[in-house]
Formats: sequence, structure tokens, C-alpha cells
Amino acid sequence: MVLHPSAKVREAGQDVTFCCKASGTPAPQKYYWYHNGTLLEGKAQRSSGRLALRGLAAGQAGTYHCKASSDAGAIRSAPAQLTVLAQGQPSCRAEPEPSLVELPSECPQDATGSRYYNVGRCPASPCPGGPAESSGCGEEVGQCCGVRRMELRQVPCAGSLLPVKVVAECGCGPCAQPRVLVQGRVTAADTGEPLRFGHIFLGGRKVGFTGYQGSFTIEVPPDTQRLVTRFVDGQQRLVDTIKVLPFDRRGGAVYQEVKMLRKKEPVELDGGRSNAILLGEAGGREPVGELLLPAGAFLRPSGEVFNGTVKASVTFVDPRDMAMASAASSDLSFANAEGEIVPLRTYGMFAVDFREGDSGAALQAGPVQVRMDAGQVWMPEHLQKMKLWSLNPESGLWEEEGVLRLAGDSRRKREERTFLVGNLEIRERRLFNLDVPEDRRCFVKVRAYSNEKFNPYEQLEGVVISLINLEPQPGFPSNPRAWGRFDSVVTGANGACLPAFCDGRRPDAYTALVTATLGGEELEAVASSPKLNPSAVGVAQPYLGKLGYRRSDHKDPVLKKTAFQINVAKPDPNNVDESNGPIYSYRSLRECEEAPVSANHLRFYRVEVDKYEYNVVPFKESDLTSWTGDYLAWWPNPQEFRACFIKVQLEGPQEYMVRSRNVGGSHPRTRGQLYGLRDSRSVRDPLLDNTSGACVEFKCGGMLFDQSLVDRTLVSIVPQGSCRRTAINGLLRDYLSRHPPLADNNHTGAFSMLAPLDPLGHNYGIYTVTDQNPRLAKEIAIGRCFAGTSDGFSREMRAGEGTAVTFSCQERPPGRESFFQRLLSAPAEA
Repeated sequence: MVLHPSAKVREAGQDVTFCCKASGTPAPQKYYWYHNGTLLEGKAQRSSGRLALRGLAAGQAGTYHCKASSDAGAIRSAPAQLTVLAQGQPSCRAEPEPSLVELPSECPQDATGSRYYNVGRCPASPCPGGPAESSGCGEEVGQCCGVRRMELRQVPCAGSLLPVKVVAECGCGPCAQPRVLVQGRVTAADTGEPLRFGHIFLGGRKVGFTGYQGSFTIEVPPDTQRLVTRFVDGQQRLVDTIKVLPFDRRGGAVYQEVKMLRKKEPVELDGGRSNAILLGEAGGREPVGELLLPAGAFLRPSGEVFNGTVKASVTFVDPRDMAMASAASSDLSFANAEGEIVPLRTYGMFAVDFREGDSGAALQAGPVQVRMDAGQVWMPEHLQKMKLWSLNPESGLWEEEGVLRLAGDSRRKREERTFLVGNLEIRERRLFNLDVPEDRRCFVKVRAYSNEKFNPYEQLEGVVISLINLEPQPGFPSNPRAWGRFDSVVTGANGACLPAFCDGRRPDAYTALVTATLGGEELEAVASSPKLNPSAVGVAQPYLGKLGYRRSDHKDPVLKKTAFQINVAKPDPNNVDESNGPIYSYRSLRECEEAPVSANHLRFYRVEVDKYEYNVVPFKESDLTSWTGDYLAWWPNPQEFRACFIKVQLEGPQEYMVRSRNVGGSHPRTRGQLYGLRDSRSVRDPLLDNTSGACVEFKCGGMLFDQSLVDRTLVSIVPQGSCRRTAINGLLRDYLSRHPPLADNNHTGAFSMLAPLDPLGHNYGIYTVTDQNPRLAKEIAIGRCFAGTSDGFSREMRAGEGTAVTFSCQERPPGRESFFQRLLSAPAEA
């Protein structure tokens, strides 16, 4: 399916057109349209991928999808929601929805003990199309609900007034069109070696190369539902890897680590004789099966039989090896007879590479026999459903090659072994799978939060949640004997629903290992030991006990805390305790997606110790549609984010909070007005006594949102307590003196500068990174700042390397609150 219908909003009496388009060989000849799952009758609905509805009535609201079919099969589109409003009914309320931001710690709490302030937000929901709107199948920008007016308020705070911009009115306007990107890094699964200058394909089209460190950036084409990406090693050391990468449709960049398997060393075979290649024998394990190649099986592309020396490499992805799950190709899905994309459960994949011994030219093979040891199939019901599949590199879907049927081993009379036997031909496709369709399916509800408080209004969007389906040893749920499937979903405003295998009769028939990453940073799961806290996990008892929740460090506190494992116990429809999540039946996806935050769900959170950010113009970095064009916006360009950090060295026996205060410096519209505050606690240098370093973000100098004039932000860096400035980086001091005006630096307890317009670098103690993902830009800049280099990355502080300014601090700093009260109450020119 290359064009999917898109969501629409119309008023009653208006017209609407839905469009879809499929490609295939042979070309799809029939299209069928469905409303709320029911086939729409009529010849007009079957002739093309276009559905026109005239004079809409309220009863025509709901979901619409199309199905395209040909002799090769069928494929179904993603559903599109049609909302039909009564005439005159507003789809975008003028009154903003609540949205809370945390005020600085020195600000007084309200009557409830909270420092959160409601700044409002406008939901990015679609608005009705106008009467003159095109009804064709071209791209439709459409209208969306957004900010119509903001107003500046002053919040009493520490004896002064803290400015904050709040949404005053919402209204319909052109929908934002942010760029949708996927970024990441490709490395070898065994050594971590980067894939340097590897080829990147989207479908059958080459779109670029990986960088020297294996990095890549892919811009997601419009209307993409499945981003099927193929990575190819030009040196042929690694197996071609096909990934279905998750992305955030609202815009911005999602970060993905891609692992590639190393090709197995080739063995030499005589093409004129019968040969057998074992599958899954590595690591001393019992082979899963074998590949039998009769004499004369190898063919040149012309069809000529090749009987010479063959170099054969067969790389097996063994689900009994947990480390291989991240390197497996595709997302283990296929299109069934109805065109619905449904999951497979794998018992092993193998990639083949046959080449002529002398010339290295590629060879084909067939027919060959695949024999699978039935003793490796631990679920008896799977024996009758086992099939052989090949991967379509353009769609990322597995397609059936043949059925594996039970047969004895006639070659080994003394062994009572049973095999599943099938045949295949190896032509253009080189990746195959031993799989069964699995219809025991559920969804798991997961949310990510910015901290351990788990406040509903502090959920993180754009987090990649990954789930690996495991098959545990009977009686040992924490010790899986194999993985069977993997999925990744990006969190939205209401979390994420991940598909998983489940069982209603045996709660521990399938388990799931779940992880979460944001811009390459791993989030933490809620602890399960020494005592399980249901309110922290997010699931009430007794269902939590049935799920058997356990964090990855449950038995060994040395292990990482970034994953949890559960039994995927299908909810009992007759048990009220299991009717509120976090596991939902497969037909209850919409219920899962729309579940309120009060419903049961599983949680991750971001560990951000001693860090605080305040923007006068609120902006949720995980949701680019929340950006508002304003002179006081911290990020002036929603398409490109430039993060700037300054490195501060502090000599003293403790760790100290350091604040940057950022106000307009040279732009006539913002001079003296606050952009925002950043607090960061210093981190000890393990190699230097009584020394710590802090990497503090400041607002970069440059163009403001109107792109007409630059502003050199007036940045004030002030450490907590009784600290005295003792040194300024010589290169930075010279640069600032050559680029006037100079900021007043009379106060020895602070450092001020007008932000440089040039990117500078570690020699100046300034670290600048530009990226389409604001969080990723900041992560990279902090890593370089910690290392003290312009191209390195470190999690350990090197306070003496690449420093901009040094302070000497007393042993007992005064309280943070009183210090920041003095700082905030200081006049802008101080």
C-alpha cells in the first residue's frame, strides 16, 4: 500500500474524498472500501482507490479503510477517521486545554503545595475543510487547531516578577508541516564496529549512505505508514539488514540503534555433489535444522547449472540466543488473505550467500530442501502451522514459500527423530524464515514520564518503546528459552500500545521484555525489589501479581535498571480487575490508545538529577507541533535546533548548582527580556581532587523566529553559594573582546557574555550542536562537553579539559533558594 487514506473533518452536508493506492506484480485490479469494518457495496467502490461521499450525514462518521487485491493476494490500508460535525459546531474550542509547566524552585507554592503553572495548549486536531476544498487525491495541507493568541503574564517569584507566555486563544489555521526524520547509528552486532559508508535503501530506491561513524538521517516520505529501510555493507562483511523503523508522525527525529549480523565464514562445496549445511549449531546448541542441496542445485543467473567449487555462507539468526533479537531483520509480519498485516512467531531465520569459488559471481540454487527438527518446536500446536517464508525487501513483509510437513528421518535409522520438511528455490531473495502465524495477540499499554513523580502532564512523547516476545522455560518465567518476535512503537500524547503475543489459559505462556529510549538515552523502569509498589508500577493488584512484573535488576542489583519483564496474561473478560489495562485484547486497540491516564499502564521515567529548564514561551521538545513563533522562544526555528553549552570548572569539596540566565542582548525587540533559565549540578571529576565540572545550556546567539535580525543573548553564569571567579578561558576572552560590545563582568561571583554567533568549540569551552531533534542535539553537546573535546563523547566528567570559566567555591554554600531569590530579583542590567 503506497497511499493510505488520511483523517478528515467535515461539517454535515459537505463532501469528502478518501484515496488509496497499492502497487504489486501483477498490478492490483480491485479496490474495496470499508466503513467501520463493513464492506461498502456498489460498483463505484470497487473500480479504483478513490471513495467520494457527497452530502455527509452524522451516521457516516467513523473509520474508513480500503483493500486492494490481485491474483497475488491482498493488502489493506491503515484506517482513516472521519469526523462529521453538526453545522456551526466548533472543532477547535477557543478556550485552551490545561497544560502545566514547573516554575523555578524559588517560586512560592500554591495552596496545594504545587509550583506548576497552567500555560494552556491547543490540541493539534484537524478542522473542517472549507466548501471550496479540493476533492481530488492530491496532497491536502488542511486546517488544524492551533495557537491564535498568546499573552504575557508576570508571576510573583522570589520578590520579583517571572515572565511567562500563556495561550490565550485557540483557532483554526494551516496545519504545521514539520519534517519527519529517523536518525541513528548502524553497527556490527558482535563488535560494535560502525557500518562506514554503507548503502541505505527505502524500498527499492537508494537514498544515501551511512557516515564514517555509522550515523544516518532519513527523511520520512509523506503518507508513509511503514518505513522499510535496507542497510547494505558495500564490503559484504555484514548481512544485509532490513528494518521497519518507528517514527513520529507529528514531526521531529526519532533515534534508532541498528545492529547488523556478521556473515558466517563461507565453506567450500562441490557443486556436483549433494551437500548439507546445519542451521543453528553455533554455541554448542542442538541444530534447529539443515539445508540439503542436491547435486546440480547451484545455478548461474542464466539458468546454467554450476558444478564447480562453491563458496557458501549461511548465517542463522537463532531465537535461542537472546543477543540476536536486536539484529534480526524486518518486524516479523505478513499480509494474510484479507490483506491485514499480522504477526509471525519465528523459530529461526537464515541468510544465504552462494558464490563461484574463482570469480566470486553470485549463484542461485534450487530446488533445495529445508529440514527442521520437530523437537525444537516447544508448542505442539505450532507443528501443524509451520511454514517457510522469504522476506520481500521492498515491503518488509514475509511472503510464504511453502509448508513444512512432518516426516521421519530415513537417513538415521537408529534415531527416532521427526523433521518438518519443505522445499524452496533461492533466487533474488536471500533471507528466509521458519515461522508460524500466531493469532494469540494482545496490546500492552506503556507510558514514559520525565521523572519519578509520574505526573500525567509530564509524559514524554517521541520515546521509542521496544518489546521482545519471549517464550519462558516452564516454571521459570525469568529464564526464557527463546525469543519469538519484536516490535517498536513511538509514544504520543497518550503513551503507546505495543503488540505482543499473549495467552488466556496460561498466563506465563508468553512473556515480554520491554525497554525505552529517547534520543539514544535509556529510560529507567520502575523498581520491583525489595518491595513491589503497585502505585509506582502503575498497575493495581491482583492483576499485577498475575503479570509477574520484575525489573531487569530484580535479582541482581548490579544489572541495569532499564528494562522490565512481564507475563503477557490475556485479560479475562469476566474479571473486572482485568478490564482496565495494561493488557488489552487484540480487537481492543482503540480502547488501549484512548485509555485515560488513570487506567492501568506500565511505566518508564527519565533520570534527570539536579537539572531544571524554564522557557518563558512554553515548548514541549518531544512534540514539535507545540512550537509557537515568538520573539522570546528559546528555539527560534522548529525545523533545526541548535544547542549551546558552556563548561564551568568549580574548585571546592562539593557539587554545586550552576544557573544560566538568558535575556535578550542586542535585538531591539527582546533586549533585557528573559528567554529562560537553566540549572545544572556540577559533576565530580574522578581524576582531580576537590574539582567538579558543570555543562550548562545557554540560549545560542543568532536569528530570532522572524529571521530578520540576530540577537546575541546576554548570558549570565552564576554558581550557587559563595563562589569567586578565578579564571576565564583566554581564547574565549580574546574572542569576546574582538566582537563587542562586552558584557559587564564586574561581579566576581558570576560570568557574563554576549553569546557568540560563531560555533567556536572545546578550545573556547563552548559546545554547539545542530540537529533536527532538540533532545539529541543536547545529548551530543553534553557528551562532548563532559569529554572536553569537539568530536568525542563521554559520560565521565573531565572538568579540567575544554573549560570556559573557573570558580573557587567555599565549603559550605548557602541555601539554593535564598541565592536564586537574589539572582532573580537583580535588575536586567546587573
